[in-house]
Amino acid sequence: MLSSPNRAVLMPLVLVLVVWIMPPATQAVDLARVPAQKQTKAGLYVDAREAYELKQRLSEKALFVDVRTRAEISYLGMPSVADAHIPAFEHPPNAGWDDKSGRFKLEVNADFEPELARRLASRQLSKSDVIILICRSGDRTTRAANFLTEQGYSKVYSVIDGFEGDAVAEGPQAGQRLLNGWKNAGLPWTYKLDKNKMYLPGY
Repeated sequence: MLSSPNRAVLMPLVLVLVVWIMPPATQAVDLARVPAQKQTKAGLYVDAREAYELKQRLSEKALFVDVRTRAEISYLGMPSVADAHIPAFEHPPNAGWDDKSGRFKLEVNADFEPELARRLASRQLSKSDVIILICRSGDRTTRAANFLTEQGYSKVYSVIDGFEGDAVAEGPQAGQRLLNGWKNAGLPWTYKLDKNKMYLPGY
């Protein structure tokens, strides 16, 4: 049996070992919880709460990007802790109607990756650093994350429930985005947009 002095020396070492082998406080979402249409090539997922915790923990070592359209963030707000707004897709001038989605058509933003690379470089970050992407409900971040993975980015996390969350399927609240997501989790967000974070092409 260890004497008291030896236990006093050993206990801090044990605590350090336990902390070292334990998983971090923020865990990636279990693959079983990710719908097929939201699965990415990198397989890195967080829900809204985990995204907030991950950003808080990594701070300037992670880039948190809202990839929704300019109209969405203008009228619905965005996470206060997001580092940048870079639309992965945008409504072109005179956008046509998309019958499948029941909304105006979106087109790929050709500036998405170059602008993201510029934002990373301004923080002295690289393609191997953590990037967190959020959209409305996790669909567009899937496509954006896959695109970035193809471009060599290795740690792209998709927020699977997005800013507004998933829609209720049945009942009187059907169609309303009340199930999960950044807003429904009570996480910090704002209508007051920071110009320095905004995507301003040709400004």
